[in-house]
Amino acid sequence: MDEKTRIIYEKITQVAKGGGITHYSDIAPLVGLSMDSPGDRTIMSTILDKISMSEHENAKPLLSAVVILKEKYIPGEGFFTMAQGVGLYDGIDEDQFWVKELRRVHDYWTGQE
Repeated sequence: MDEKTRIIYEKITQVAKGGGITHYSDIAPLVGLSMDSPGDRTIMSTILDKISMSEHENAKPLLSAVVILKEKYIPGEGFFTMAQGVGLYDGIDEDQFWVKELRRVHDYWTGQE
């Protein structure tokens, strides 16, 4: 795991352990990224996809479900595309899928050391 991915992973696991959510714009600066930059948004999407795909491969919920857009209060499209890619999302109801996955994340991480 590269340094940026490790930093983001550690932050979002803390968020998940606390049963919370965070915003892309709050975690991007931790690794020197700005969500105002299209290139940085692509990098952030890649980092979050890498984290969630690794979690999925290890039979864990999609950890990046805790990262949402402030204006929409739901993850960005990349989250749903990645979830479809790993076979967890059928493409029908984003809100329902996200709420279910967020609950799985919180259930898994709450109480973890």
